[in-house]
Amino acid sequence: QVQLVESGGGLVQAGGSLRLSCAASGRTFSGYYIGWFRRAPGNEREFVASIKWSGGTTNYANSVQGRFTISRDNAKNTVFLHMNNLKSEDTAVYYCAAAGISRVYDSWGQGTQVTVSS
Repeated sequence: QVQLVESGGGLVQAGGSLRLSCAASGRTFSGYYIGWFRRAPGNEREFVASIKWSGGTTNYANSVQGRFTISRDNAKNTVFLHMNNLKSEDTAVYYCAAAGISRVYDSWGQGTQVTVSS
C-alpha cells in the first residue's frame, strides 16, 4: 500500500522560498508518477507539477513554471517541490499523489499548508 507523507509547509513572505517534501513508501515506484497538487480556500484542487520516477520527466502548471522545481531523491524515496518567488496566490494546502500505469492519481498524502503573506 502506497503511503505518502508531505512536510515543509509554513508561513513565508511574498518573494520568499519553501521546499516541500513528499516521502513515499509501500512499494517500488519505478514507472510511477508523483505529482504535487494544491487546493486554495474556495477553489478546486489544481495540478502543480509532476515527475516520472524513472527518467525524471517533469511537467508544470503554467502558473508555477519558472518558479517551482520538482525533483526526486531515489535513495530516499522522496520527491521535493522547490518553490521560489512565492506569491499570495500560491497560498493553499499542497498534496502529493502517486499514479501508476493507469496514470490516475489514486494515492494521496494528508497535505501541508503553505501560506504566503503579502
